[in-house]
Amino acid sequence: MPTPTIVVLGGDQTGQELLAESLRVLDQTVIDIPLQFEHFDLSLENRRATKNAVVHEAAAAMVAHKLGLKAATITPEQKGDVGSPNAILRREIGGSVIVRTGRKLPRVRPVAGIHAPISVVRMAVGDAYGAKEWREGEGVNEVAYRTEAISRGVCRFVAEYAFVHAQKMNATVFGGPKYTVSPVYEGMLKEEMDAAAARHPDVRYDPQLIDATYALLLSNAGDSPLVIPSLNRDGDCLSDLVMQLFGSIAGAESVLLSFDDNLQPNVVMAEAPHGTAPRLFGKNVANPLAMILAAGAVLSYVDDKRAANASRAIYESSLEAVHSGIATADLGGSATTTEFTDAVIDGVRRKLDVWSSL
Repeated sequence: MPTPTIVVLGGDQTGQELLAESLRVLDQTVIDIPLQFEHFDLSLENRRATKNAVVHEAAAAMVAHKLGLKAATITPEQKGDVGSPNAILRREIGGSVIVRTGRKLPRVRPVAGIHAPISVVRMAVGDAYGAKEWREGEGVNEVAYRTEAISRGVCRFVAEYAFVHAQKMNATVFGGPKYTVSPVYEGMLKEEMDAAAARHPDVRYDPQLIDATYALLLSNAGDSPLVIPSLNRDGDCLSDLVMQLFGSIAGAESVLLSFDDNLQPNVVMAEAPHGTAPRLFGKNVANPLAMILAAGAVLSYVDDKRAANASRAIYESSLEAVHSGIATADLGGSATTTEFTDAVIDGVRRKLDVWSSL
């Protein structure tokens, strides 16, 4: 079996620091799996210096190697600057689905007693983002317009992956678009959800309108895992809500996926959903948990049982470190960035050693 290559996309400020911590966890001396790494510097300085050429090169490498691990990057607000690298990466790898999973963190109190994981499977392209906008008229008669679009293919990818993901999690596919108000536009996603439900009859299916989804999440007993397929704009909002329901954004990773013609994941890029936290830069206090979980997520897409075991060991060791009180200040602990990573590395080595004996 060829050695997997992970394309490593460097970033800015604490984003780069936390990426370095996640790579420590992926070292062969820790996970006992040989990996190759191809590095690209996506810092704002280098994106400007190369006029985004480095971003295009990184995207081409991910298409070739299928796996990517990205640090948080700065997106400048000035018009005419290099813009968002994520927008370029999504377009060039054909990324159509983003998956973010909220989960209960040990010693962190969730909202409303929710403790079972919730995954939001959303469109990564189209809908309200990139829509054409314009205004007509003047004064109180001025009217703003927006032309949005979604495609059948992206709706199918979102729906299919939601059911596949739910089957792995033993979860219920829950929620959905406001198809009663928008049967042509939002109804397209609902049609694909119903079709995916027919292809996966063993997966529990509880479709709800998006407004009811928000309300039910807040009143949900939280004892059953959920997977929520969504439009781009809805999913963006839902992801933020779900993260806060669990009391912290630190325990979630974000995964961007493209798919082949058989609805199977083709290119995978994982990252932490948080930003570059400039106030924490250089202080060795930022929380590396989400970035380490992103590294574990990448391994879960490697077609190798050893990689699956290493991925599980990373997830378990990360959460066990928090449970034991080894956590950074944002989670109520006093550990430094490197101390937390050290604890995770110790846990991964211990688990893989014990599991090899069983």
